[in-house]
Amino acid sequence: MNILLRSFLLWLLFIPLAILNGASRDLLLTPALGDAMGQALSSVTLSVLILCVTMLFIRRIGVNTLTWLLIIGSFWLVLTVLFELSFFLLVMGHPMDELLGEYDLFRGRLWLMVLATMLFAPLLAARIRKV
Repeated sequence: MNILLRSFLLWLLFIPLAILNGASRDLLLTPALGDAMGQALSSVTLSVLILCVTMLFIRRIGVNTLTWLLIIGSFWLVLTVLFELSFFLLVMGHPMDELLGEYDLFRGRLWLMVLATMLFAPLLAARIRKV
């Protein structure tokens, strides 16, 4: 099976994780901690989940070079941003400025950390697992 296809299949696992993470944020974290802290903790949680899942499956992708690990991370990053744009704008019908607000570190939004995790998770997981 192609490396990018295996990478894509692994990336698909992140979608239900992100949905469950968002639901737990809305149902548990935000009511208990407030919006800013709930959002921040949710971003940290999702980043950890992404790294953990990547660590579990990095060997199945079948690569161990720096170049391929960064290609996979870049592929995941592009897929994530495209999915986010499509879902947020087209499905949910939210305006672009609301989406861009999720990238505002000065408002406590840590979505950029999630995207950085997506980019570097294959490399980190491979190094941790000594692939």
